Amino acid sequence: MITMLFPFIWMLSSSIKLDKDIFSFPIQWIPKNPVWSNYKNIWIRIPLANFIKNTAKITLIVTFLQLLTSSFAAYAFSKLYFKGKNFLFLAYIATIAVPWQAYMVPQFIMMREFGLNNTHLAIILLQAFSAFGVFMMRQFYEGIPDSLIEAARIDGMNDYQIYAKIMLPLSKPALSTLTIFTFVNTWNDFLGPLLYLTRDELKTIQIGLRMFITQYSAEYALIMAASVVVLIPVLIVFLSLQKYFVQGVASAGVKG
Repeated sequence: MITMLFPFIWMLSSSIKLDKDIFSFPIQWIPKNPVWSNYKNIWIRIPLANFIKNTAKITLIVTFLQLLTSSFAAYAFSKLYFKGKNFLFLAYIATIAVPWQAYMVPQFIMMREFGLNNTHLAIILLQAFSAFGVFMMRQFYEGIPDSLIEAARIDGMNDYQIYAKIMLPLSKPALSTLTIFTFVNTWNDFLGPLLYLTRDELKTIQIGLRMFITQYSAEYALIMAASVVVLIPVLIVFLSLQKYFVQGVASAGVKG
């Protein structure tokens, strides 16, 4: 636990120091003269508020779309019967093994042909679908008895109604877990925005932090202060959904 918390505590301590004191040894965890102005300067030196707004916009839309598409596709793969279902599922899940670096150039060319480079829409479209999300939601749905679905059909409900009124309410642990994974991954994404967003007014916080780094030096104290601020939304999301997190991971991991 101490090993895990060490970087976080060091980041908090460094955020209220001068640059020259950050790497001093032995480490002074609580500086004698805290530099609280670091937390004011980060809003002045770079357009931090705009970067956070852009990041929040992309993250919230991507998280919503991934929850929608993953749960919808997982319902079809788990509770519907159609020819080639298992083959399609395995083929889709196999894409998890393909690293993004292998297809990021064709993907970039495709988005450029669509005229979507330098737009948030490019990142949103590319991240709206998740093979991992479908896999996790399907594993959870496998634990819901088929008899419950059949009973709903006998009562006259169609598959859209079963999905909306039965499957989604029962899926809070899995949906909460997927929300945490998607939110954190999208919020912390660096390569995607770096590749597609070159205009300052469109940049996200992860590439915006690079503005504190110049060719010959870096303002580490401001980077740490901004990192603390950026971490707050992630902590809020995790703490608000943590009661479902363990249950969701356990349910998706042991059923199948």
